[in-house]
Formats: sequence, structure tokens, C-alpha cells
Amino acid sequence: MLDAETIAQIADELAAADRTHGVIPRITARHPDATVEDSYAIQAVWRERRLAAGHRLVGRKIGLTSKAMQQATGITEPDYGVMFDDTVWENGSQIPVSLFSNVRLEVELAFVLAQPLEGPRCTLFDVLRATEYVTPALELLNSHIELEGRTIVDTIADNAAYGGLVLGGTPVAPDAVDLRWISALLYRNETIEETGVAAGVLNHPATGVAWLANKLAQHGDGLEAGEIVLAGSFTRPVWVAAGDTVLADYGPLGTISCRFV
Repeated sequence: MLDAETIAQIADELAAADRTHGVIPRITARHPDATVEDSYAIQAVWRERRLAAGHRLVGRKIGLTSKAMQQATGITEPDYGVMFDDTVWENGSQIPVSLFSNVRLEVELAFVLAQPLEGPRCTLFDVLRATEYVTPALELLNSHIELEGRTIVDTIADNAAYGGLVLGGTPVAPDAVDLRWISALLYRNETIEETGVAAGVLNHPATGVAWLANKLAQHGDGLEAGEIVLAGSFTRPVWVAAGDTVLADYGPLGTISCRFV
């Protein structure tokens, strides 16, 4: 376990990397005995500092819930991070790449909660009852830690590599469609890059939200009404750069588009 001083120091390094859009050396290269709990402690320090600075927490992201993402990263268990109000983009936005150290995007579903959710025995059915609506979303990944050789400890400490969120498409009630069969086509510059089906997320995207509620319970936390929860990607991440235009087509659930400038 890392001591409190080391945890605070690493949180300071990550905050500086966020301000300067740089990257820092892997935590696990410098502290090979660091644990998953250490990494969540680092994330928690950064979160509390963001809250103290006046930012508002709008939700959570879940990462590494699909085989596609686990194979792409070499990490085999889910993780989570927090999302703040200044990281949410509207459909059709022009997004400056200068805001990121590096930027990739993923195709996901966002659950917007009408009721709180708490573990430790939260189920898929609890999630469906608590959800007001589900809507298409793109997650923007932003890593402040060198990518080569990262482990889940590095990723969690870096707020699960969360960089931003683009919401769009057509919101639906959780019982209006079979969420497992929602699919998407991801285009970059009018060329199709990825396709996926939401069942790729733990066989049902609501299972990811239940996992999150149960994991948060281990840290004395829960999900509040009104929070947005990104359930996890059902495609591999796609790199983007300035000048790229992205379109995600969710069929009956509409489209999301954005341009990177």
C-alpha cells in the first residue's frame, strides 16, 4: 500500500498533466507494489480537489466491460472513473484536440438515473427500475500516463482514462427496446472503422451499471438520482486527430456526430 504522501504526490502529477496536456511515467514502473485500492485512493484525491475547485460531478464511467476493450488494452477487469460538468459535449460539437494529451473515442450507451442505486447486492433488474432513460453516447479517452505497459492500477489512478462525453441520438425508456441488441456503426471521415452490439458489455449493458453500484459500495459510495452512467464500450477505441469528423449511427436510436479541431 502507498502512503498518503505518495498518493497525494501522484494526484498532483496527474493534475499537472491534465493542465499541460502531457503524460507522466507509469505509476507501476515507479511503485511496482501499488494496488488497485491505491489507484482508487489517488483518483479520490483528484476528485475531491475538482469538487473543491467548484466543478460538479455529473456521473460515472465504467471501463473495460467488453472483450473488445479488454483485448485492446490487455486489462481483464472493469474499472470506473468520475465525470464532471465541464467534460460533457453536445451532439454536433467541435472539440479542440488541444484539450487532451491524446484522444480516442468509444461507442457506448449512457444510463440516466431517476432513482439512487446502491450496492452491495444491486442487480440488473434494480438498474432497469432506477433508470429514467438510456441514450447513445461517445466517450472520449484521454490518458495522462504513458500508454506502453499500463496496468489497471495506472488506468484507475488516471480516472479510468476518461476525457469527455458526447451525448446524442434518441433517448429511450429502458423497457422500450431490448438493450442487448442496440448496435452502432462508427465512421471516421466517412469511412467505417468499428461496429458493435451492446450485448458485448457483460451480455447486457445494465449489468455494467450494477457492477458499478456494487463496486462503489466497497468504497462507501453510491449512485445518485440524475447521474449519467456510461456503461462501457462495445467497440475498440478509435484514435482521432484535428480535422477528423466522427459519426456514430445507432439505427433507430439516431446518430451522434462531432468534429475534432
